[in-house]
Amino acid sequence: MTYHTPDRTPTIQFSLTPSSPSSPPPMANSGQKFDVIVVGAGVMGSAIAYQTSKRGLKTLLLEQFDFLHHRGSSHGESRTIRATYPEDYYPAMALEASRLWEEAEAEAGYKVYFRTKHLDFGPNDNKALLAVVDSCTKNSIPYRLLNPAEVLQEFAGLFRLPEDWIGVVTDEGGVIKPTKAVAMLQTLALQNGAVLRDNAEVIEINRDGGTNEIVVSTAAGGEFRAGKCAISAGPWTRRLVKKVKGLVLPIQPLETSVHYWKISKGHEFKFTIAAGFPTFACYGVPYIYGTPSLEFPGLIKVPLHAGRLCEPEDRTWAASPAATAALRDWIAARFGDAIDAAAGSPAITQSCMYSMTPDEDYVIDFLGGEFREDVVVCGGFSGHGFKMAPAVGRIVADMVGGGGGGDRTEDDFWLARFRAGRFHGECKGNEKLFEEQVKNSN
Repeated sequence: MTYHTPDRTPTIQFSLTPSSPSSPPPMANSGQKFDVIVVGAGVMGSAIAYQTSKRGLKTLLLEQFDFLHHRGSSHGESRTIRATYPEDYYPAMALEASRLWEEAEAEAGYKVYFRTKHLDFGPNDNKALLAVVDSCTKNSIPYRLLNPAEVLQEFAGLFRLPEDWIGVVTDEGGVIKPTKAVAMLQTLALQNGAVLRDNAEVIEINRDGGTNEIVVSTAAGGEFRAGKCAISAGPWTRRLVKKVKGLVLPIQPLETSVHYWKISKGHEFKFTIAAGFPTFACYGVPYIYGTPSLEFPGLIKVPLHAGRLCEPEDRTWAASPAATAALRDWIAARFGDAIDAAAGSPAITQSCMYSMTPDEDYVIDFLGGEFREDVVVCGGFSGHGFKMAPAVGRIVADMVGGGGGGDRTEDDFWLARFRAGRFHGECKGNEKLFEEQVKNSN
């Protein structure tokens, strides 16, 4: 085993002083004016509303469906949080998000984020996995490089890796409970005075040439005004931005399935956080990830990082038989008889949506044109954005609150890669020197 400790170890700090809840805010009325209107109440929109309201900005959060619905990307029982990325511009963002999750938990008074180790593994010549190691070094994230025997020993004999594979272990892993987390962010926004309104589908966003205000119109006939607006509509972002500005962002919805498998009798505790079981990602073909047994005792989440291109209304709500078969074979090879995958089908399957960009990086940018720097669009989180929501919320709050993306060097570093303009012409976005991770199973 080789142990690597960079010179600087990141520290996590958070406030233990809960905010004082205010009296319940009134319902939003048509024509009412706000400082900021946030379109979309998934995890990103809710994080933005939490951050803007926390700064004293009069905030309206609009959702086209019921709050906490299951039609998008922000529902369910678990999401992985990790700081290991092949791209060296994500780890610092993930570490800030981790700190901000804990800060929000302290304000709310309950947990949504459960820490554990994180394990990346795969062939020792996999370019993406080797880039993860390099990225950890660049970002001063302590990691341990393990051979297959050491991986087997560290994790209760559970991960059986081929001889030419390696494992990369860090302490920056964990599980977030998504529906509970979104509800927490919305509750904190309410406590900070934000107004929340669901079943309010946004159909138009315009600028009033006389008042210079941003005017947001809903399908029910409501009209709301603000100095600033943030669009975070998940799989519906491309459609809304095209309608509002005529700009076609390359954000493609993709339907994926989450699988939970039954743990064999007598092995249940080994797969828990209490026993030291990690969140994990297997690099290569196929790319598979998983979380400890937490939300469903006796079951473990092991899905395929892949899916079917579709529009949000055209989902099958069913798992691909080929994906299920691939997972069954992979589980048998990695975990042996500790997980009962031989029975054929997972115990639970859930449908979810990704919003993919060509380079699998985010879009966080001013809409420009007539909207200049008064409307921000954020989307295309490509199946790995949930963990980043508090950091994204803080960044967008800086953009709409200060008009320039904040004065933080880190913001400039991240936003340079998240500009919508990177897809102009034949350009497919940020260059990646390793294999793509999300596979289209169409």
